[in-house]
Amino acid sequence: MVNDIHRKVLKRLFVSWVALSAAIGGTVYYLETEKIDDRVLELAVRESQTLTADTLRLFDRPPEERAPLEAKAGELLKNHFIIVELYDRQRKKIAEGMDPGEEEVEDQLKKRAHSFPFGEEKYYRRISLGDELFLQVLLPLKDSGGRLAGYFEGVYRVDAETLSNIRHDVLRTLLLVVIAILATTVILYPIILWLNRELLRFSGELLKTNFELMEVLGSAVAKRDSDTNSHNYRVTLYAIRLAEALGLPNLQIRHLTSGAFLHDVGKIGISDAILLKPGRLTEEEFAVMRTHVALGVDIIAKSELLRVARDVVEFHHEKFDGKGYLAGLKGEEIPLNARIFAIVDVFDALTSKRPYKEPMPFDEAMAILRRDAGSHFDPALVDVFDAIAPTLYQQVSSASEPEIEAMLNDLAKKYFFDDTFLVEYLSRFKNHALPASLN
Repeated sequence: MVNDIHRKVLKRLFVSWVALSAAIGGTVYYLETEKIDDRVLELAVRESQTLTADTLRLFDRPPEERAPLEAKAGELLKNHFIIVELYDRQRKKIAEGMDPGEEEVEDQLKKRAHSFPFGEEKYYRRISLGDELFLQVLLPLKDSGGRLAGYFEGVYRVDAETLSNIRHDVLRTLLLVVIAILATTVILYPIILWLNRELLRFSGELLKTNFELMEVLGSAVAKRDSDTNSHNYRVTLYAIRLAEALGLPNLQIRHLTSGAFLHDVGKIGISDAILLKPGRLTEEEFAVMRTHVALGVDIIAKSELLRVARDVVEFHHEKFDGKGYLAGLKGEEIPLNARIFAIVDVFDALTSKRPYKEPMPFDEAMAILRRDAGSHFDPALVDVFDAIAPTLYQQVSSASEPEIEAMLNDLAKKYFFDDTFLVEYLSRFKNHALPASLN
C-alpha cells in the first residue's frame, strides 16, 4: 500500500516536472532566441556605424559623385556582411555590394518584401539557411545634426564560432531551468508524501467511523427485527462476493457494502405491532411496512457519507419484471447494486432460521432463485451467483456470528481502509455518485 502511494506520487511529480519543463523551458527558449537576434543586431549595428559623417554627406551628392559609396559598401563586405545596400532619404538605392556566391541568400530576400523604418525605428529579420544563420537589418542613418541622411540595409552572416557560443548559452540556460524545476520537484516529494499520509490517516479514520456508523444503524434495525446481526453480516458478505465475481470496481463495491448494511434502516420508523407481528400482515399493514423504503431514503439523505447507500436502500424491493415497489422499475432501470442485493437478500432469507420458520435447504433456495430469474431477479446475475453460491454458503452457514463478523471485517479493510482505495475514493467522492456506466 505504501509502495502504491510512492508510485502514484512519483508518477504525478514526474509528469508535473515534464510539463513544467516543457512550458517554462519553451518560454525560456523563446526569450533566449530573441536575445540571439538582439546580440546579432548589436554586432551588425556596430559594424554599420563605420559609415562616417563624411560618408553620409555623399548621400545628397549627384550620382556621379557617389563613387566612394560603392567603395564603402565593398569595405563592409570584408567583415560579416555579405550583402550591403545604401539608400538616400527618399529611399532610393544609391550603392550596393554583394559577396560572390551569395545568390541563394539574395533569392530568399526577394521572396519577402519589407517596409522602410520610420524615424529611429530599426528593422531586422532572421534567416536560417541550413546550418547558417543570417540577420537582415535595415537601419536609419543620421548625420551629425541628428537629421535623417538615408538608410543602410545589410545581411549579416553570423560566424560559426559566434553562433556556437550563442547556442551553448541558450542550452546552458535551458539546462539550468530544467535542473531548477527538478530540484524543486525533489524537494516537494517528501512534503507531498507527508501531507498524503496525513490525509490518508484522517480519511481512514473518517471512513472507519462511517463504517462503524453503518454497522450501528444496521444493528439497531436487526435488534428490533430479529434480535441478531447475523443477517446483515451474511447479506453483506454475499453481496461483496457476488460483486467481486462480476468484476465491479472497488468504489462501487464500497457503495454496495454501505447499502447492504443499511438496506432496512427505514424499519426504525415502523411500529412494533407491524414489524414484530408473528403472523401474516394484512394489506393495510403491508402498505405500512412498504413505507420503510421511503423512510430509509429520508434517513440516509441527511448524511453525505451514507447517501452512497441509496441505490440499495431505495430499490432493493424492485423486481426485474417491474412488479416490485416503490417505483416499479423494470430490468436494467433498477440500479445494478440493487439488483445484486435483491438476490442475496432473498437467498439469505430462504436459508436462515427465523422465529416463524426453519431454514430452507440450499438446493431448494437456489431452485427458487433460478425459477424467479427474469421475473424477480436479473437472470445474468443469478447465473453468476449460482456459480459461487455453493462454496460461499458452505463457508458462511457453518460459521458463528463472531466468525462471520470477522470475515466481514477482513473484507472491510480491503474496501474501506486500503490506502490505494482511499486515494481513488478521495478523488471521486466529491461527486457522491457512481460512474454513469455503472448506473
